[in-house]
Amino acid sequence: MAPRFSRPRLIDESDRQYRAHLAQIMMTKDNHRPTRPPFARELFGGEAEIALRQLLAERYILSDRRLIEYLEHRGRSAIKKYRELDAVVINGPTVQIFEIKASQKAISVRRAARQLRDSAELLRMLFRTVQATILLVDTGIPQTAEQVAEIMAAEDAPYQPPLLLDEVLALLPEVQLVGSLDQRPTDPQVVSLLRFSVDDIIAIAGAENLHLNWDEDDDLPDDSEADAPIDDVAPAEQDDGDGDGGAFAEALRRAMEQGKR
Repeated sequence: MAPRFSRPRLIDESDRQYRAHLAQIMMTKDNHRPTRPPFARELFGGEAEIALRQLLAERYILSDRRLIEYLEHRGRSAIKKYRELDAVVINGPTVQIFEIKASQKAISVRRAARQLRDSAELLRMLFRTVQATILLVDTGIPQTAEQVAEIMAAEDAPYQPPLLLDEVLALLPEVQLVGSLDQRPTDPQVVSLLRFSVDDIIAIAGAENLHLNWDEDDDLPDDSEADAPIDDVAPAEQDDGDGDGGAFAEALRRAMEQGKR
């Protein structure tokens, strides 16, 4: 079977080819379409990501090289893409990569695991060992079958009952829930999962620095896997990834703002 990916590079935002890639996106008219203001819950997701990077920085030296440039092969063609990593720790031939998710749906763990799996596949071309970890901020994942029943009995019940985290983990044998960074297994084929509460994020960042009023977010779109965008961005297809706090999205916004001046 032909390889899916080739020629990966781990880079930072100042990379010349990456900046040229942003400029090419700026040249397309579709990228100037109006966008809605972010919901409070989405803003909290970006703030939680910053808080957890701060937590990691107290323990590790985080690398600025958080973008993977690579070629994705489709038939006889190859498309250059970029994939953002939420946090990276490089120690010689070993690299640790982290995917940070703030979600009220346990199914988001499956998407995070898929993103890390693809990123690890790329980075194994550059490093001997890749250790992958999901940092999940639980913003309301149901804990029991009774809670699921209450959700489904509500007037605004979703089309399908939400899964419990244990049910999702049963579908993902490669993902292992752990209690701390020190408890992560050394097996590079295992994806570690650490769970944080909203209170944990408040303790790190302070409530005054977080968007915690989600009462107006009733119309927040479904973040199910079917509708969720991917992190990869090709020259002909802009995609801001999971939220408004990503490195690529932020760089693109800055470039667009400069272009309007």
